Amino acid sequence: MKTLVVALSKDNQPISATYELISAARSLGDDIITAVLATDADKPAADLVSRGAGKVLAVSNPALGFFNEEIYAKVIAELIGKHSPGLVLGPATFYGRALFGRLAGLIGGTMTSEVTGIAVEGDRLVMTRPCYGGSVIAKVGSKAADKPYFVTVRPKIFPESTEGDGEVVSETVADSCFESRVTVTESAGGGTGEVNLAEADIIVSAGRGIRGAEHVQLVKDLADSLGAAVGSSRAVVDADWIAYSTQVGQTGRTVNPKLYIAVGISGAIQHLVGMRSSQYIVAINKDKDAPIFNVASYGIVGDLFEVVPALTKKFKAELG
Repeated sequence: MKTLVVALSKDNQPISATYELISAARSLGDDIITAVLATDADKPAADLVSRGAGKVLAVSNPALGFFNEEIYAKVIAELIGKHSPGLVLGPATFYGRALFGRLAGLIGGTMTSEVTGIAVEGDRLVMTRPCYGGSVIAKVGSKAADKPYFVTVRPKIFPESTEGDGEVVSETVADSCFESRVTVTESAGGGTGEVNLAEADIIVSAGRGIRGAEHVQLVKDLADSLGAAVGSSRAVVDADWIAYSTQVGQTGRTVNPKLYIAVGISGAIQHLVGMRSSQYIVAINKDKDAPIFNVASYGIVGDLFEVVPALTKKFKAELG
């Protein structure tokens, strides 16, 4: 089956989830093409080739400087028409979910989101994905069809592809693809130096137990000592103690880091939905009966205002 990987970028560099998608595609066979869209796609395209992305379709245009899902969808739809992949893979990130929903609707293909496993079984493509907050693992199958199957894959599931070969092909698409009803003039992120939540290997999250906005810095200091991203529960966001972009859970982001440290988070199911698939979970809470301890790999029962500074001091001393 021919697989098209959609490489989303940040600052003209493919995000780490793209290399994971390449690994997922390679597990299905060697017929891989990768699409990269940028103002100047040559540099990210060369990087993708060195990671085993197969034939890399490089589309360059000034209109691709910022993510615009209308433009991206039209460009990728034209590439799909030219190259006829049976499967299109993208990351289950904020931009990936927005783009793939539009793409599936534009082309009329079937879509499965938040996939954690993908395989070919006989003549069927079979995806594994969690449902009902992760309490049920579903398998979704599809036979070959005349339209591609669109799949978004959760970050941090597949290992990053580190080597391989391929070729860069400079692609041109119709000028109408770059027309949009929306003009993006600026992209504002979490700030220089901060770790992206979706791509982080370690996340330290703040809950209602931190008691106020003035104590968010405790969590940030711990995160900085570990080179981690900062997350939060909905209660902290609703109280306006921290930005919504950090929210993990049913109405926030779904994350899958190697280590998730929950600071003062009780463990409501709405939060667990977004982080329970983390490889290791460490919970810090003074309530020994808090639900978060039911999913935690390790639990620390104690006052976070004593535990967190002690951990931060230790990590700074050990990790520099």
